[in-house]
Amino acid sequence: MEMLKWIQELFASYGYSVLFFGLLLEFIALPFPGETTMAFAGFLSYTGRLDFFALVIVALAGTTAGMTITYFIGLKAGLPFIQRYGKWFLFSPAKLAKTQHWFERYGAGLISIGYFIPGVRHFTGYFAGIIALPFRKFAVYAYGGALFWVLLFLGIGKIFGPQWTGIFHLFETYALWMISGVAAIAVLIIVYRYRSAIRLRLLRRSSVTPLEAEVKVKVKESSKSR
Repeated sequence: MEMLKWIQELFASYGYSVLFFGLLLEFIALPFPGETTMAFAGFLSYTGRLDFFALVIVALAGTTAGMTITYFIGLKAGLPFIQRYGKWFLFSPAKLAKTQHWFERYGAGLISIGYFIPGVRHFTGYFAGIIALPFRKFAVYAYGGALFWVLLFLGIGKIFGPQWTGIFHLFETYALWMISGVAAIAVLIIVYRYRSAIRLRLLRRSSVTPLEAEVKVKVKESSKSR
C-alpha cells in the first residue's frame, strides 16, 4: 500500500513522465517497480485520468530507450567493465551468472521472455551487447518483447479496473508459466493452420533425400571408373 501511495503521488506530480523515466531507469538496473507502475497507470486510464494510448507510447519509449542504452554499454564497455563497475548498476556476479545461464538456455529469445523473469530483464540488454549480438536481431527481440510486456501490464489495470491488484499479483506469480502456455498454444494453432503446407514440405524433403543419395552414389561410381 505504501508503494501504491508513492506511485500515485508521483503520477499526481509528474504525470506521464513518471512512466518514461521510471522504466528507463529500471532497465539501467536502478530500483523501480515498473510492472506495478504500469498496472496502476492502466487503472488510472480506466478511471479516465490518463489516456491509454499515450501510456502505451510513453511506456514503450522508456522501455526501449533503457534496453538500447544497456545494449550499447555492454557492446562498447564489454564484460570487464561490467565485472568491475557492475555493482554501481546493482549488477552482481550472481546476477551476471544467472543471466548467462538463461542466455545459454534460451538464446536470443531470452531478450523477449526475459521481461517476465524477475532479476533477468534488467540485464539482458547488457549481456546482448557483451556477446555482440547483431543490433537488428537484438532490436527485433527487445522491441517486440517490450511491446507485449507494456500492453500486458497496462492492460491489466485498464481491463480489470478496481480488481487490478488481485490479477496483477496472480500474473506476477505465474507469469513465466502463463507466457509459456500461450506460446505453446500459439505454436499448436500455427501448426494446425498450416498443416497441409508442412506435410507437403516434409514429403518433398523425404522424396529429395533418396534422390540426392542416388546422385552421390552415381558420382562416386563415375569417379572410380575414371
